Amino acid sequence: MSDTTHNYAETPINKSIKEVIRTVNLTKYYGKIRGIEDFTLTVNKGEIFGFLGPNGAGKTTTIRLCLGLIAKTSGSITIFGMDSHKDSVAIRKRVGYVPGDFGLIPNIRVKAYLNYLLSLSECKSDDKMKELAERFDLDLNRKTHELSRGNKQKVGVVQAFMADQDLIILDEPTTGLDPLMQQEFYKLVKQEKENGKTIFMSSHILAEAEAVCDRVAIVKEGRLKMVEEIASLQGKTGKVLDVEFRGPVDVEEFRMPGVSEIKVDDNRLSLTINENLDSVIKTVATHKISNMSLKTYSLEQLFLQYYKNEAGEA
Repeated sequence: MSDTTHNYAETPINKSIKEVIRTVNLTKYYGKIRGIEDFTLTVNKGEIFGFLGPNGAGKTTTIRLCLGLIAKTSGSITIFGMDSHKDSVAIRKRVGYVPGDFGLIPNIRVKAYLNYLLSLSECKSDDKMKELAERFDLDLNRKTHELSRGNKQKVGVVQAFMADQDLIILDEPTTGLDPLMQQEFYKLVKQEKENGKTIFMSSHILAEAEAVCDRVAIVKEGRLKMVEEIASLQGKTGKVLDVEFRGPVDVEEFRMPGVSEIKVDDNRLSLTINENLDSVIKTVATHKISNMSLKTYSLEQLFLQYYKNEAGEA
């Protein structure tokens, strides 16, 4: 890739830009140890973008590169059209952030801690901070060292959203939150999107991305494997059919296009159907049945199958 002569330090802030995050062949090595390799993706204004992969896949490295906290090995990354490293100070004024290894200054009241962070932003009001604290049942008068793991994470969520910034970057944001608070967090993220915010959220929990994201990227072993809309992925999910017959059946009857993962145990049959559902049901109907269930193949199963296929190809 050719070098650019553009002076990013002089790039004016353009709030109308559609691509909030853009990376091209982004690569980071820690000495000889791989961080990420050849990441090329865009995150568009006003979308919730899920960054998915197991621990160690390269999600946190990518986020730290976005924020200019570490230097890239090669490639490019721009935020709001500005260089993530040269213009990191200007970028951070417009970014709310929850790090994955979130920690707190000890022995300070939560309110004082959050007010200090708020003073570093361009936001002059603590109204949203108070509103979020009430929403997540966070006691602002508690001292940071007295907080449980879940309450510390609530502080992280509040700090990310309280300054009303344009881009919110969240690294495993629901770690430690109980299920009720997780649901409240999902509601908050959707509301922030409606208010024009862009959300870039890493997670290793697929159900989290399915609940809120518009698009997702799958990362594995430092490489970007795919980027796709959630709606498109959901369209690829099939049906799982479980049937208990009254007598033995020939599994070969069910080997047809669009049918996979066929398993037989005594008189029980399980298979996944992506196409030809009507043909499968007609074949089942030629036998006597004791019990039958048909359920949607979850995205979690789809991703697990994807990872299994990737491992088989390696």
